[in-house]
Amino acid sequence: MTQQIAIPSGKKVYFASDFHLGFPNVNESLLREKELIRWLNSIKSDAKALFLVGDLFDFWFEYRQVVPKGFVRFIGKLAELSDVGVEIHLFVGNHDLWMWDYFEKEFSAHIYREPTRFLFKFQDHQENIFVGHGDGLGPGDNGFKVLKKVFTSSLAKFCFRWLHPDLGVKLAHLWSNTRKTTAITEGFVPFNSETDYILSYVRDQLEIHLRNKEIFTSYIFGHRHHPIAYPLNASSTYYNLGDWFSPDFKNAYYLTISENEKIFQSFQ
Repeated sequence: MTQQIAIPSGKKVYFASDFHLGFPNVNESLLREKELIRWLNSIKSDAKALFLVGDLFDFWFEYRQVVPKGFVRFIGKLAELSDVGVEIHLFVGNHDLWMWDYFEKEFSAHIYREPTRFLFKFQDHQENIFVGHGDGLGPGDNGFKVLKKVFTSSLAKFCFRWLHPDLGVKLAHLWSNTRKTTAITEGFVPFNSETDYILSYVRDQLEIHLRNKEIFTSYIFGHRHHPIAYPLNASSTYYNLGDWFSPDFKNAYYLTISENEKIFQSFQ
């Protein structure tokens, strides 16, 4: 199903991904969180919608009455943006798989667990946009695909909920840290259009859309930890939004879509 968003004249839509708040420790995460707040303040006046495309946290689990402590500046800023009329769209990533309805209840966020189609309706034209986090897509990584099914099963969620939060969060961070070295390294691997697994998935989707006589101008993903703007054809571009925990924010990019242009730029 296509989600439709009307974009008033002068307003913009912003996309960013992979903040991994909480990694690698409280102090470094807090510095990154404050930079995020600086960016969110800069877009507050002209944003119609904000898309955060997964892995906002290095770990997130919503118990019935408890959520992980910390991140109050970031969560409070999202609530503030929502209160002034900015639509908040959150995609569940592989590090925040257990995000449910807390943000929906707190500040009316829209939550997505699968790649989703959007129709942006500007005053003089419309654009189809395709957005997803990117984990488990394309060929390969079969081990992760199996684990994702296990972790998102009702039994896994039930069992984890019975762990004391202090123990559950500690175990989750230990698991996350065992995989993070690979994730950081991946962010510095040069983009290869022949082997990029998300691009492979995007090309399959593009072919389906073209067969159905649909034109999607932007395919927007995260997870790859490397900023990419790759033309698919004369009408469509694949974007990957990078990450915000690389040294000196080297890979911290964001995408802006407005009535007259698309801008893919570094945060710095």
